[in-house]
Amino acid sequence: MKNFAIAALLSAALLNVTGCNDATAEQPKAETAIRHGLMGSDFPISRAVEIPASTTIVYLSGSVPGVLNPDAPKNSIEAYGDTEAQTVSVLKRIEANLESLNLTMKDVVKMQAFLVGDPKLEGRMDFAGFMRGYTQFFGTEEQPNLPSRSALQIAGLANPGFLVEIEVTAVRPE
Repeated sequence: MKNFAIAALLSAALLNVTGCNDATAEQPKAETAIRHGLMGSDFPISRAVEIPASTTIVYLSGSVPGVLNPDAPKNSIEAYGDTEAQTVSVLKRIEANLESLNLTMKDVVKMQAFLVGDPKLEGRMDFAGFMRGYTQFFGTEEQPNLPSRSALQIAGLANPGFLVEIEVTAVRPE
């Protein structure tokens, strides 16, 4: 009888240590991502996003725009559209890529946007156009989650008609 009592105590201790008891199983799961907004600003990005160690992180390669005007000269800005149109095209491609992985734009925690200077803006990036496209997907009522984000002007992309390439990192919900 004494051995049975000791075995029962050891079993209970083992269940508590390994997290296999019913009380642990019923506890709510931790947030997949903890987003920290900008202090004193309503600019639609997070200043930081925390990811728990147990979370699966998914890195998506850079996406570029699709042809919007097949009648325009090949590899021209006219074929792909202005910065806003290219941003929307790229984010739609990212959205489809995420959906194929059973993820959504809500799962995006980090974004890097590479913007080429627009010849119509004397070679400066069209940040306002980028933001008009970006805010159709992030910080909306339907999709309020904001990633941490960088937007950089670069000298060029692989195709002379590309003004935008975006890569994202997402987390798989637990």
